[in-house]
Amino acid sequence: MAEKNDNLERKLSARHMKMIALGGTIGVGLFMGAKSTIDWTGPSVLLAYGVAGLFLYLIMRALGEMLYVHPITGSFSQFAGEYMHPVFGYLTAWSNVFQYLVVGMSEVIAIGTYMQFWWPNLPSWLPGIVAIVFLCIANLISVSAFGELEYWFALIKVVTIVAMIIVGLVLIVFGLNGIGPTGISNIWKFGFFAHGFKGFFFALAIVIASYQGIELIGVTAGEAENPKQTLVKAIQDTIGRILIFYIGAIFVILSIYPWNKINSIGSPFVETFSQVGITAAAAIINFVVITAALSGSNSGIYSASRMSYLLAQKHELPKPFKKLNKHGVPFVSVISISVGILLGLILNVVLPMIAPSANQIFVYVYSSSVLPGMVPWFVILISQIRFREQHPEELKNHPFKMPLSPYTNYVTLIFLLVTLVFMFINDSTRIPLIIGVIFLVIMAIIYFAKYNKKGIQ
Repeated sequence: MAEKNDNLERKLSARHMKMIALGGTIGVGLFMGAKSTIDWTGPSVLLAYGVAGLFLYLIMRALGEMLYVHPITGSFSQFAGEYMHPVFGYLTAWSNVFQYLVVGMSEVIAIGTYMQFWWPNLPSWLPGIVAIVFLCIANLISVSAFGELEYWFALIKVVTIVAMIIVGLVLIVFGLNGIGPTGISNIWKFGFFAHGFKGFFFALAIVIASYQGIELIGVTAGEAENPKQTLVKAIQDTIGRILIFYIGAIFVILSIYPWNKINSIGSPFVETFSQVGITAAAAIINFVVITAALSGSNSGIYSASRMSYLLAQKHELPKPFKKLNKHGVPFVSVISISVGILLGLILNVVLPMIAPSANQIFVYVYSSSVLPGMVPWFVILISQIRFREQHPEELKNHPFKMPLSPYTNYVTLIFLLVTLVFMFINDSTRIPLIIGVIFLVIMAIIYFAKYNKKGIQ
């Protein structure tokens, strides 16, 4: 195992940890991407979110079992290196950096686009620069500043979803503003599986992508107060709440609007709030989506900088990347990741000038983070099996064991592999999947080329 991260300060409270774990997976995808998943598979998207949520819960329990014993920064990367092979720890850390850099690029571009809702002539790159500079400074101040920002970003998203669910349930049961009760018959009236089981599995890949970031709690482990208590509680509470928010919000949308008409109504969130007579519904949701994008960028800077710090500890990045400021923050890593995310703004300006399909290329680059984003899940499941084999004594009085391990590990691994197969079959996700594979192959070649002569670390 790499050297201890004792210099990182444990300043993330239980309150921070809960919201980081929750907010990390409730992003722009729910507010802006719900229509896409519904279009793929109709009301059975509820089943897709439920199934994916169950398997993600198992992944988090596997991670929690190991974190309870070893609450360390960059946990799943370190576990992969110790319990599998150093190359997997290397690939996991770089996958995490790649994932959050790409997602962060997309989020800052999105911020500029959403700000044009109020200021149509505002250059799209300007809000992105302001946002990243602000988030970079906040992350440099202290880890608790990151946690506090993430807490409030997540709270805004959660309050909005809860309000939307409450308003929707009132519409369903009682009706509002002259509209009679809609009931829930729309869920089955126009077909439950819109495009059969094939469409269901195609949508599953998109649904799983929306859960990416749930493992962020594993990155924060080395900076959490009372890590055993806060990590266990955060993991126990988070999955149920995420399922309620995702399934609850989409259940309301599908009950109020026929699934095959949703594409024609604009944002279901905006439309639902408008039904109550909130004329500023579009502006409110736009504000919430901006906070979701800020949250994604904030998490990206934090997670990728901690993985860069870990890579520097293992001599995979130059020494300055592990330097800490007086607040215990790896400041070179934070600044470097922030600058890397800002490159996305340059791509957004330059690529459209090079080729008409440049924006599509950027979409592919963003989607290519899906496979690297799944790498931590694979290594968590495999590492936990090896962890049990090597540390049977740690399990005797362990209060947070992975249920029915190792059988649940194998079933979850099969589920993830089946999802990747359908990503390859689907024309819309094949190229992003291939980009992700190419990235992993290149990084593996670099690793073995580097250590071929002097031996593996």
